[in-house]
Amino acid sequence: MAAKIRKGDRVEVIAGADKGKRGEVLKVLPRENRAVVQGVAVRKRHQKPRGLGQPGGIVEKEAPVHLSNLMLIDPKTDRPTRVGFRILEDGRKVRVAKVSGEVIDS
Repeated sequence: MAAKIRKGDRVEVIAGADKGKRGEVLKVLPRENRAVVQGVAVRKRHQKPRGLGQPGGIVEKEAPVHLSNLMLIDPKTDRPTRVGFRILEDGRKVRVAKVSGEVIDS
């Protein structure tokens, strides 16, 4: 099944403690139906030193967010939108913003 949210997309959180925040998708975890979004769901992790290159301490990391709590930002209107699919004349399957009809994939 085609992914509606992919790495590099701009998304907005629509539910949860970080509702309203926007960020770029850093990683998608399709088996868990989750994505890691920059600046969203930031958690503090206590980390041991790992050799010379990585000191220990309290490190802030983004936690994965469920895909159902994310909506893609429409490139035309800059507002959250649902995502559909369309097959172009050349046979490519592309993502389409439902509100504006704008093709998201380039």
